[in-house]
Amino acid sequence: MTSTWTEPSNTPLALLLLGKGTDPASERGVDCPGDLPAPSDPDLVARAAAAKAALGDRVFVLGHHYQRDEVIQFADVTGDSFKLAREAAAKPDAEFIVFCGVHFMAESADILTTDAQRVVLPDLAAGCSMADMAVLGQVETAWDHFTELGIVDQVVPVTYMNSSADIKGFVGRNGGVVCTSSNAKRALDWAFEQGQKVFFLPDQHLGRNTAVLEMGFSLDDCVLYDPHKPHGGLTPEQLRDAKMILWRGHCSVHGRFTIDSVREVRERVPGVTVLVHPECRHDVVRAADMVGSTEYIIKALDAAPAGSAWAVGTELNLVRRLALAHPDKQIMFLDKTVCYCSTMNRIDLPHLVWALEELVAGRVPNQITVDEDTAKFARIALDQMLALP
Repeated sequence: MTSTWTEPSNTPLALLLLGKGTDPASERGVDCPGDLPAPSDPDLVARAAAAKAALGDRVFVLGHHYQRDEVIQFADVTGDSFKLAREAAAKPDAEFIVFCGVHFMAESADILTTDAQRVVLPDLAAGCSMADMAVLGQVETAWDHFTELGIVDQVVPVTYMNSSADIKGFVGRNGGVVCTSSNAKRALDWAFEQGQKVFFLPDQHLGRNTAVLEMGFSLDDCVLYDPHKPHGGLTPEQLRDAKMILWRGHCSVHGRFTIDSVREVRERVPGVTVLVHPECRHDVVRAADMVGSTEYIIKALDAAPAGSAWAVGTELNLVRRLALAHPDKQIMFLDKTVCYCSTMNRIDLPHLVWALEELVAGRVPNQITVDEDTAKFARIALDQMLALP
């Protein structure tokens, strides 16, 4: 039987909500008491170092791999979103967790840390467009529709780590699990032991790539639920027949890579190895030589032989940092278009300096808190992930 599947278009950005905490009237993203240091201030590095030294062990600074170099230099630990949340939880004596990442990451840190610890996000406008593509009310509407169709008892919700606390709470409340890009197959294996279908949020590409390329499902086993269409744009028969019900969400950075990007770099650089993140489109992942999480990409390039050529399909800050770290290897960005994660880049050195100096002054800026009920069920979904075999 010939598959009828075609690569879906990305969710129109005009349909997305603004990131949590975004101040649409302010390009800088946050109303800072006092003056936000100017980017041109020659003393920024010294001010950040002094404030961090003054706080000592009271502060623990986390830096996501996609952060700017000017920020990463002050991170006590670098990593992906889940690694950083676990690192925060492993530092119960740190009074302040300054999370140089995006909103959902800071939420996860708040969920996993103690009540005495306070999590700070230097710029509240550092949201995540993909996380914002799954809104709790829309997800609950979909779940209600599954109930009306009589299939809800067959469905296990699975959410990617890159989702809001509200969505993680929904998943925990309904017997599901959180996953990362590195353990998505294990999470789906577990989910299919619990039920006959998976409702995968919010990244369609990670769900599809894992189900088809790692688990042997067909593309026709996967349906795309569009929250902006009645009943997700799907018929009752499509939902009853589906194995994977994929939410229509995607990463705005990884979704930019195309099959043409892969073809062009292979023509331009003979012998190049194409290495991409599983958040990329299905046709891009199929055309790549290697696919894996951010941590996988870093380890692969660390272990690569001198003189080898690599085209990497992930966020540009990380690719540039890896290229500088390995001058004996030819490491390049997969696409010719410059593509940073714009919300991750909201965290710049002026915002970090401001946040640290506020803490030194005895004020806690931009504290991220998750309400007790949401945190309880989100923690259940996160703990289920930690218990995966």
